Amino acid sequence: MAIDPQVQAVLAMLPPDGPGLSDATLATTRESFGLMMQLGMGAVADTVAVREASADGVPVRVYTPESGPSPKPIVVYIHGGGWTIGSVPDYDPLTRLLAAEVGAVVVSVDYRLAPEHPYPAAVDDCWTALQWCVAHAGELDADPGRIAVAGDSAGGNLSAVMAQLAAERGGPELKLQGLIYPAVDASTEWPSMIANGKGYFLERADMQYFYGGYCPDTDTRTQPQVSPLLHPSLADLTGRGLAPALVITAEYDPLRDEGEAYAAALRNAGIDVEAARYDGMIHGFVGMPALIEGGRRAIDQVVRALRAALGNL
Repeated sequence: MAIDPQVQAVLAMLPPDGPGLSDATLATTRESFGLMMQLGMGAVADTVAVREASADGVPVRVYTPESGPSPKPIVVYIHGGGWTIGSVPDYDPLTRLLAAEVGAVVVSVDYRLAPEHPYPAAVDDCWTALQWCVAHAGELDADPGRIAVAGDSAGGNLSAVMAQLAAERGGPELKLQGLIYPAVDASTEWPSMIANGKGYFLERADMQYFYGGYCPDTDTRTQPQVSPLLHPSLADLTGRGLAPALVITAEYDPLRDEGEAYAAALRNAGIDVEAARYDGMIHGFVGMPALIEGGRRAIDQVVRALRAALGNL
């Protein structure tokens, strides 16, 4: 399918040959990413209470809907940005919207970023935050028996890792892993990385920079906590409670093929998987509902899947 006209309009706003990602441009990139997220999401209704908290030392932002029955389910949201950019404040409109529309307590995790804090810092922080949510569910007005993880891009990677760790370590029992164009294989370049690696927002060179900062030791890139697609026995995790999955991909995304391969691998291992490719879309479109109608449709799908999995119909 041809690229969506609204996506094309967004791409036309971007500089065709910017400075590129590097350590020298990282501070500016982090700042501009936040501005882009604000523009892409647009205004979001203010119907949730928001507070900052420390999840055993990991900063989190807690979003609690002001209405609805209690206790509420929990969604642990892990933001994207190549493990290197992105932040809880950048994602505030999206996590605020999810809390309101899912009717769940959303806990957004401010994990440590690379290259200052390479792997496994982000994995450790997200696992700590997930455990904290279960242990402190009563304080959150939440039900620890109805918990899900969700995230986009690098956050999709970390959400998939959290689901695998929860199965390996005996809990918590997750009701869903919501994976939005996840990066799940750092060991190789899939065909879509080459075909969509230039001119579609996220670029091949960006992924090379991200992996260089997050996994400077290339030997780590085949480990399941970096590349969840490479887990040696997903079928074993199925028997230990690996969560059902929603996997969203985009036609013109460098990460498309690996995300779809992970959906297939989960399904082959006996996991219930809802997979959807959004034709004409690019990486990041879910964070642009104010500019791209497909982003709003994908958010609606995420909301429906979370509500169904968490019993919030």
